[in-house]
Amino acid sequence: MEFELMASMMCADYGNLEREVRNLEKGGIDSFHIDIMDGRYVPNYAMSLNDMRYIASATDRPLDVHLMVEHPNNTIALFLENLRSGDTVYIHPEAEYHPSTTLQKIINAGMVPGIAINPGTSIETIMEMLQIVRKVLVMSVNPGNAGQMYLPYVGNKILKLLAMKEEMGFEIYWDGACGADKIQAYAPKGVKGFVLGTTLLFGKKEPYEVTLKNIRNMKF
Repeated sequence: MEFELMASMMCADYGNLEREVRNLEKGGIDSFHIDIMDGRYVPNYAMSLNDMRYIASATDRPLDVHLMVEHPNNTIALFLENLRSGDTVYIHPEAEYHPSTTLQKIINAGMVPGIAINPGTSIETIMEMLQIVRKVLVMSVNPGNAGQMYLPYVGNKILKLLAMKEEMGFEIYWDGACGADKIQAYAPKGVKGFVLGTTLLFGKKEPYEVTLKNIRNMKF
């Protein structure tokens, strides 16, 4: 069974960031997930434009840039000019007055447009956006911090999105509290990829190569 694995780089060891990138590449990670937080849309600061720029220069693997910022339309050009064609940029629809305008800028720059859906965001409020984007990042925890508990009601939202994805033309990605049980349960249903953080990938004793191989070899 094929599915994508993305490394949540806000959980990486920043004292050895180049080594982290190299070891994740060696381990077979599919892409690098970059969480940008402004301390306003979410009550935390995480990665910066410079962090994103460095990782983009250090790897040929795709980047998944998750903008947890207010009014991303005001600063989206700063991120787009430092990314490569085919990288993904997610915005939160609630963070922007006119999210379709920001998504169009992402499309025009040759990037993959995506939206991130908070646990409390209903599908009904983002129906129009689903016709524009190619990726939907479903937050299974409230955004802003690593290591949070999974919110079970998000599972029903994912099932609803799975029933719509073929008609609308988007893929679904899981972000937050992603353990092996979540991958085993939702990859067979059609979830395309999973963001791996402290629950399954970072801060463990075994090398990334072993962890990622074990995930891909799980029984379904």
